[in-house]
Amino acid sequence: MNINGLHVILGGLEFDRMRELAKIADDEGAGVVQLRERSRSKNEVLKIAEELRKIIRQATFIVNDRADIALATGADGVHLGQDDLPAEEARIILGPNAIIGVSTSNVEQALEAQRAGANYIGFGHLFPTQSKEKSSAPRTVEELRAVIEAVSIPVIAIGGITLSNLNEILIPGLGGVAVISAVRGAENPCAVIRKLVKSVEEQNAVIA
Repeated sequence: MNINGLHVILGGLEFDRMRELAKIADDEGAGVVQLRERSRSKNEVLKIAEELRKIIRQATFIVNDRADIALATGADGVHLGQDDLPAEEARIILGPNAIIGVSTSNVEQALEAQRAGANYIGFGHLFPTQSKEKSSAPRTVEELRAVIEAVSIPVIAIGGITLSNLNEILIPGLGGVAVISAVRGAENPCAVIRKLVKSVEEQNAVIA
C-alpha cells in the first residue's frame, strides 16, 4: 500500500461529488484518498465509506478518525488527530497490516506518533486554511524540515496547500502533501490533481 505522494482528503460534499473526486484521484495517481466526514451521522459515513471503497482501487483508502468504520468497510487504514483514538488502540482494532496516520504539529508529537506505531505523520498546518478552525499559526518550512529529520516514517504536509504555494514546501525528504480545498473547489479537479501528482513525483525523483 502506498503512503507517499498526493493525499486527497474528501468530505463535506454532496455524495455524487465525492464519488467523482475519488474516482479522479484514483485514476490520476493520488497515493492516498482519505474520507474525512465530521458533519454526518455514523451510518451515513459508513455508507459513504462503503461506496468509496468500491471506487478506490489503486490509491490507499484511509478513513479519518473512525477505526471502526475503516474496519467495517475494509479500508486500508485510519488517520487520527491528537484528540482521537490513540494509535496503539487503533492498531489493536485494525491489525498489524493497517496504515495508521497521525496528525502532528511539532517534533515531539511526531516522535510520539512514531513510537506509538504510526506508519506516517501528517504535519501542519503549513498555510492558512478554512477547512478546519485553527488556534495556532501556520507551521514554518523550518519546522517541517525538523520533523522530517527527526522521524524515519513518511511526513505528509497539510494545510492550505495549493498549486500556487506547493513549491514552497517541497523539500528533500518530504513524503507527500495532503490537499482539501485545492481539489474540492477546483473547476477542473482532474487537471489540478494531475499537476499536483506530477509536481510531487518530480520532486521525489530529484531527491532520489
